[in-house]
Amino acid sequence: MRLLILGGTGFIGPHQVRYALSRGHKVTVFNRGRRPQDWPGEVEELTGDRNAGDLSALKGRTWDACIDNPTTLPFWVRDAAEALDGNVAHYLFVSTMSVYADNATPGQDEAGPLLTYDGDPLAARDASAPMAYGRLKAASEAEARRRFGAGKVAIVRPGLIVGPGDETDRFTYWPARLADARQAWGPRVLAPGDGADPVMLIDARDLAEWTVRLAEARTAGVFNAAGPDRPLSMKAFLAGVAEGVGARPDLAWAPAGWLAERKVAYWSDMPVWLPGEGPTAGFHRRDIRATLAAGLTFRPLPVTAKDTLAWFRALPAERQGRLKAGLTPDREARLLAELSAPTQG
Repeated sequence: MRLLILGGTGFIGPHQVRYALSRGHKVTVFNRGRRPQDWPGEVEELTGDRNAGDLSALKGRTWDACIDNPTTLPFWVRDAAEALDGNVAHYLFVSTMSVYADNATPGQDEAGPLLTYDGDPLAARDASAPMAYGRLKAASEAEARRRFGAGKVAIVRPGLIVGPGDETDRFTYWPARLADARQAWGPRVLAPGDGADPVMLIDARDLAEWTVRLAEARTAGVFNAAGPDRPLSMKAFLAGVAEGVGARPDLAWAPAGWLAERKVAYWSDMPVWLPGEGPTAGFHRRDIRATLAAGLTFRPLPVTAKDTLAWFRALPAERQGRLKAGLTPDREARLLAELSAPTQG
């Protein structure tokens, strides 16, 4: 297969390239050329700038499939379609579960209501405004189907993407914390809720490899890309991470309301976790039956945790000392002291 990957040097792109090469495909990547990679085989690298509308390197070329990784802005989809001019048989757009308008209702499938963008989405040039990311991703999905044709398009909506190489630390915090990778935390670990809240996530390698297989089969449709293939609680999640990093943590569970009162934010201060009730009750309870039927598979959580910790420990010391998500050792210590303090009667 002649495979074009738009991006290719971010989080999931390198995994896609290596997997595609291992399956004998001819791979072309298109990006700004600012993050060169050492590939384990021959990869054609085309340079351009989608923000500037420079996609000339794509014109007059033909590919069997195109995987679009980095797009958030709908005009990027429009410009890619115009540059490719029908010379691609299948287009796969990597979207996000953040496109959904309703995160409170458990069990929704891909037909759930989507966010809408006020104004002309093709005029949008900034996805950093509050709520803009999901709205513009939803608009980009619509643009993809309009430009390439629904029968030629796969829309993949990942949940939280995790694993080695994740620069957000939204998952990395837990392997690092449970293994005490920074040797600054105390022996007790603050854990959110009561352990029963649901968790959904996807290893970047599982996502990358599956998207290549979808492109091979020219599979069209919309898919919620998260797992595992059976319910996972926060308690089981932390147990799986602990197994992977060889830890036996002393967990101190803090009720969601107690954390909220102390402005301990879910997703950022307590990464991965979302309360399993109220407005976030459905986020980690999406229906993934269509995705499973389309062949997504999941490596064991302990493997993801072990590999992520190994990647983290190979980073420079300064980077390890400044996790981008989770609690600092000092703040966690203060919260743990307050949590264990006797109640004043």
